[in-house]
Amino acid sequence: MNRTFSANMVRLRARLRVLYHGQTPQAVRFRLGIIGLDLLLIGFFIAAPLFRDRPAFLILDYAIAVVVVLDLTARTLAAPRIFHWMRRFNFWIDIVVLITLLLPLWLANFAFLRVLRLWSLFHSDFFWETVATRYDDTRWEDTAKALATLVTYLFIVTGFVYALYARHHPGIDSYVDALYFTVSTVTTTGYGDLTLPDTTGKLLSIVIMISGITLFVRLAQALLRPNKVRYPCPTCGLQQHDLDAVYCKACATQLKIPNDES
Repeated sequence: MNRTFSANMVRLRARLRVLYHGQTPQAVRFRLGIIGLDLLLIGFFIAAPLFRDRPAFLILDYAIAVVVVLDLTARTLAAPRIFHWMRRFNFWIDIVVLITLLLPLWLANFAFLRVLRLWSLFHSDFFWETVATRYDDTRWEDTAKALATLVTYLFIVTGFVYALYARHHPGIDSYVDALYFTVSTVTTTGYGDLTLPDTTGKLLSIVIMISGITLFVRLAQALLRPNKVRYPCPTCGLQQHDLDAVYCKACATQLKIPNDES
């Protein structure tokens, strides 16, 4: 029986490895389906605070927990080295998301951490090697990652503010109020109609403003800097070069940067 189980497990891992990492049309369609499902889950995580009090919420929450368990288990089995995969940051993000899904009533104030799945999706090779191969290792990848980081930050801060101040501070009565405060603070608009009380609230606002501006600057840099290709120089290791570069500008080593026609 143990040999049969081991043989079945080996076949299952081989099959999952082909689906999650292979280049066959079937594997690509499978990964596109997984990415589409991921986007739906992220949409649910963002909108969840708006209908958390409805009766069907817990049913949907636990159903999504089952989906996350199946996906996380399949990704783990598909990994060439399981323990190496389990040390990755993305794996632990999925664990945190799963815990908040399994304990929605006890960890309601930490549900905003689920939005981290947006960050992990756009920072994964799984996404870029499936959906955007043409833009992998380009400025567009950097821009998408910077935008995903900014959006993730906005919704995490919104959830944090909502968990701390909703129904305890006049003005923040709903999730939309917390989102309004976060966006107006990050953009330093500062209308003044909604502020956090006491010294702790002021310090939190300062942290939100400084970190938010940093992420906006990073996004602007990704959008405005010259388009380069990521190709490590074999001599000095310089990572980025001009699209038409023939020699490395740091050490003058001749480069052989592939293009779409080669």
